[in-house]
Amino acid sequence: MRHAVAPGTGDPAGFDVTDCATQRNLDDRGRAQARAIGQAFRDRGIPFDTVLSSQWCRCAETAELLGLGAVQPVPAFNSFFADFSDREDRTAQALDLIDGLSGRAMIVTHQVNISALTGRSTRSGEVLVVRRAGDTLEVLGSILIDP
Repeated sequence: MRHAVAPGTGDPAGFDVTDCATQRNLDDRGRAQARAIGQAFRDRGIPFDTVLSSQWCRCAETAELLGLGAVQPVPAFNSFFADFSDREDRTAQALDLIDGLSGRAMIVTHQVNISALTGRSTRSGEVLVVRRAGDTLEVLGSILIDP
């Protein structure tokens, strides 16, 4: 899943992954979107065994607001938008981690990571339903709830 609506592009100068005040964050619309997505899954009785997130605040907040389970921050899903030299290593780490999962997982990350893993572009808050296919993830479908 790409994080919910967070106006702007990239992160401001002086970005610090440990300080949300230095990052591009969810707005009220993004928070409402994340809650609505989580509610839609609960209403349909779709549970998740694992909830993983990038360490970026907009992803972690999205994951928390989904309300689908305890959120585990994972550096492998951190954005490489500011430094594409990390793309291959970060993507390989993410795929290795995904290979080790069992059951249904919700992973909240960034557009660049999703594109590297699936070859697909996503909108804010869009959920891709995927399965492992060779060296990538095969997209089976997508869900977009835009309140």
